[in-house]
Amino acid sequence: MDTRQLKTLLAIAETGSFTRAAQSVFLTPSAVSQQIQALESEIGVSLFNRQNRPPTLTSAGQQMVRAAADLVRAAENAIDAVSGRRIIGTFSVGSVRTSAIGLLPQAISRLASNHPDLRIKLHVGTSESLMQDVIAGRLDTAMIAQHSVTSRELRWSSFIREPLLLIAPPGTPLSDMRTMLVSHPYVRFRSPVPLARLIEAELGRLNLPLIDIAEMDAISSITACVAHGLGVSVVPRVALLDTRADVAAVPFGEPVVHREIGLIEIQNSPRAGLIAELHENLATVSGEYGVPRGDPATA
Repeated sequence: MDTRQLKTLLAIAETGSFTRAAQSVFLTPSAVSQQIQALESEIGVSLFNRQNRPPTLTSAGQQMVRAAADLVRAAENAIDAVSGRRIIGTFSVGSVRTSAIGLLPQAISRLASNHPDLRIKLHVGTSESLMQDVIAGRLDTAMIAQHSVTSRELRWSSFIREPLLLIAPPGTPLSDMRTMLVSHPYVRFRSPVPLARLIEAELGRLNLPLIDIAEMDAISSITACVAHGLGVSVVPRVALLDTRADVAAVPFGEPVVHREIGLIEIQNSPRAGLIAELHENLATVSGEYGVPRGDPATA
């Protein structure tokens, strides 16, 4: 088994036919068939049902495609790491569903411009699933909150440390945070994510008589509710960057509460250079709240 056979298998799975795959990997259709037959002979199972036209993947073939993607990426990562060659292959990035996800396209665009032969894939999931995918090598890195990291196999590096804001409908007279919280209905962020727990912890410490009017599980929905006059709420600063919502805002917390988002990677990752570059890009697009990689205050 070699990576040429695996790349051919992946090309067939992606294009849906041996003929189109042959064009993709610059081989003749007969050479593609020979490679697949050699691979099937080596592993002792049929990867394709050839009674169908075009041939379709068997269940074993589907499993092999998933394994081939991991093996090819691992091989390319290793070669990039030791050879210093121009970076190619696939760079897989994960992210939780966070208001900071809007920073990723800007950072990834900068990365892609520096490495035109690199294919970048983005996957969105939960913190737990992303950590498992990074540990297993299915993802190179992922963007999650610090207090989500539970594995010693992972390294976490903050790229943004930003304040939380109490936001109110447009035109609301600004006063101290406590007065604003008790003087208006409250739109609560109810979600099983670190940000929601961070907000709830500070609200519990403040122990104010809030008047709940709604519960939302998405920061964008909360911002829209506040912008349309439903009440006040708490959001991270970055949530206001990509919205046209004209809201009033004051710092939240005593002292002001900050949240951090960072990148996770396995220790001694073969993609450490790319991850460091992505981190630098994310810190840059985060503006004044960006955190340089290795900052001792947040590492």
